Amino acid sequence: MLSVASAQTSGRTTTSPTTMMQNSPTIAITRIGSQPSQPAPAEYFTGAARVSPLPPANEPSRLGGASVTFEAGARTAWHTHPLGQTLIVTSGVGRVQRWGGPIEEMRTGDVVQIPPGVKHWHGAAPNSAMTHVALAESQNGKSVDWLEKVSDEQYAAAPPTPAVAAQPSRAQALMGDIAPKLAELTDEVLFGDVWERPGLSKRDRSLVTVSALIALNRPDQLRSHLALARQNGLTQEELIETITHLAFYSGWPNAVSAVGVAREVFRNQ
Repeated sequence: MLSVASAQTSGRTTTSPTTMMQNSPTIAITRIGSQPSQPAPAEYFTGAARVSPLPPANEPSRLGGASVTFEAGARTAWHTHPLGQTLIVTSGVGRVQRWGGPIEEMRTGDVVQIPPGVKHWHGAAPNSAMTHVALAESQNGKSVDWLEKVSDEQYAAAPPTPAVAAQPSRAQALMGDIAPKLAELTDEVLFGDVWERPGLSKRDRSLVTVSALIALNRPDQLRSHLALARQNGLTQEELIETITHLAFYSGWPNAVSAVGVAREVFRNQ
């Protein structure tokens, strides 16, 4: 007599589709926000950085990783990986260097592949936050060997760049011809002083500014500050979540208008 799960046919067992589906591995989705970030360990990092670990891979996979956000000037210590590492830059501008080599720049969308055993460090640029996804396989249960920290002198030893003509600031381009004093105050006081105060990180300051511009329904200013927020380490998902929350506080029309601006900014980045 045939069982529910199988049938004997010509000496072979045929498994039913239902049983095959029950025995198949399932797809796992880890929702955004379910893996809270933590401050990066001070013994392995210099400056402010936060780590959002990725879910551990199931055997036989040995792949692990994390999304790491570095404030401007923050970086890892020197380290190696037994099976190498891949970095995927998701926002901002960063730096990477192998031992004995030049400091190299990495930007949003860049993929950096570090060979096994190569001593290196990576982190944010001096004037920009940076977020990357870091992936590495483990060997005998270990995926990284931490070494000494990167000194300020090593971090500052970037190769000279060719001299280029100074580009006008955003404020100078927008209003320098008609309101030079307002452009000067914008550059020197707003961005040169207020934005450089240590009480808030540039990432948090961007979040405050973007929230205020959404609440006030200022699409023109919001456009440039959304782009700046990405440079300062805020992800597209975090900015969209901010707009969603503000719909309940600043009004649905303001949030809908902000979504349109965000779509334009994200598409152009």
